[in-house]
Amino acid sequence: VQLVESGGGLVQAGDSLRLSCAASGLPFSRYVMGWFRQAPGKERDFVGQINWSGDNTNYADSVKGRFTISRDNAKNMVYLQMNDLKPEDTAVYSCAAKTSYGRPFDYWGQGTQVTVSS
Repeated sequence: VQLVESGGGLVQAGDSLRLSCAASGLPFSRYVMGWFRQAPGKERDFVGQINWSGDNTNYADSVKGRFTISRDNAKNMVYLQMNDLKPEDTAVYSCAAKTSYGRPFDYWGQGTQVTVSS
């Protein structure tokens, strides 16, 4: 199983950025996909997740209303659209996969750096 994130970079506060995660080696449409982030010196935090079909999502309060997760099962891709970025959003963002909401995540990507300058 491989999860590969892309799309990170350096942006200014208020900008938007879209992260992508390409999945391979698993039946993608059967997996719940999530996004996490880890800032320097801090623990990894949950950002949000999306169900198998893409019609149900949930988010951390800190990103609700600004971030949107979507997926394309035909392409084995999951996306994280980030709007109105803030300096506190600076972190390494990783995608993850699990078989159902009630379980821990089984697979993780390496992450992509997002830096938001003020």
